[in-house]
Amino acid sequence: MTPELYLLCILGMGLVTFVPRLLPLLWLSGREISPLFVRWLRFVPASILSALVVPSILLDPAGGQLSLARPEFLVALPTLAFAWWSRSLGGTVVVGMLLYSLAGRFL
Repeated sequence: MTPELYLLCILGMGLVTFVPRLLPLLWLSGREISPLFVRWLRFVPASILSALVVPSILLDPAGGQLSLARPEFLVALPTLAFAWWSRSLGGTVVVGMLLYSLAGRFL
């Protein structure tokens, strides 16, 4: 690829990233947003994160079968409990990494 095509590709990627963020901002600015809609929007990040993480924790990558004996699932339970108890993102990451390391050695 020529440098011009690389530049065009980068500009195109920037455009398709920027436009979906700009359109809702322009459409919703200056409008009164329903409290119900704002409450619904608060759940979107958690829903997206769950949709990305839960299949990798519960599904066996080889066969796609549900498996509750996977080390990822067994580590996720105490890590989730620690996160709920501590409300510390950094601590949760450290606890999850330590538990996953221990699970790799002993399971």
